[in-house]
Amino acid sequence: MSDTKPATHLPDFTPVPRQRDRSNGWKPHVQRAFIEALADTGSVASACRAVNRSTHGAYSLRRQPGAEEFAAAWEAALDFGMKRIEDVAMDRALNGVEVPVYSYGQLVGTRISYSDCLLMFMLRNRAPERFGEGRAKAMNAIGKMDLKRKKKEWRAEWEAEQARVTPAQVRASIERKVQDTLAQMERNHSPRAWAAWQEYKRIRAEDAANGYRAQDDPDHPHYAKRTAPDDPAARRAEDSIPLPPPHWQKRPPEPQQEETPRTRTLKDDGWD
Repeated sequence: MSDTKPATHLPDFTPVPRQRDRSNGWKPHVQRAFIEALADTGSVASACRAVNRSTHGAYSLRRQPGAEEFAAAWEAALDFGMKRIEDVAMDRALNGVEVPVYSYGQLVGTRISYSDCLLMFMLRNRAPERFGEGRAKAMNAIGKMDLKRKKKEWRAEWEAEQARVTPAQVRASIERKVQDTLAQMERNHSPRAWAAWQEYKRIRAEDAANGYRAQDDPDHPHYAKRTAPDDPAARRAEDSIPLPPPHWQKRPPEPQQEETPRTRTLKDDGWD
């Protein structure tokens, strides 16, 4: 816990000097009234409304030369206002708030509503050693900025470490992994299987050096598949397949129906 005691009163400050004395300007008494209202409400907008000034003018005044004491009093007033907001939140968490009750669109009374979430939030942040495992649960703006800064530092360290790795080191790492894999294969296989594997690699390297191609080897299955259409028996079997009749895709003409069907009567000769 910090040994710094909270301030019990607003600090006195020298008002920001103004070049012109305007009726709607930020005169010294207006500046002091603004700081007092800010301490009471904790809201810049509410304090500006209390002195009938704009928030734009308040922030502009804070940036003017000679406004150092005014800015310090501003921060102290916000601390007072934040304490007041915390007190209001704790009062609502403990005593609840009165909300209206309606029935069929008509106001019939009120009831007290309590917020357990608000109560737990206040307990965790006001007594973190008892209700927040020694720390506040919520991360404030400073904590978020610090986390963002640390992420950038970690990223820069990782990129610097990756940049120090040369291609030769990458190839050496891959070669080590291959040798480890071969050593593991030698441990897990019998001597006869290992000898067969070494012989397979020797024959494969010899075939590659001689320019071996499976398509040109009569003993290879791919060579037999490639030469199969030249077999006379295969040609006869292909010629024996019956061909479809000419115009097999054309459909027979469909019978056309009369546009206006004829109505038969008893006098027609077509009746049996």
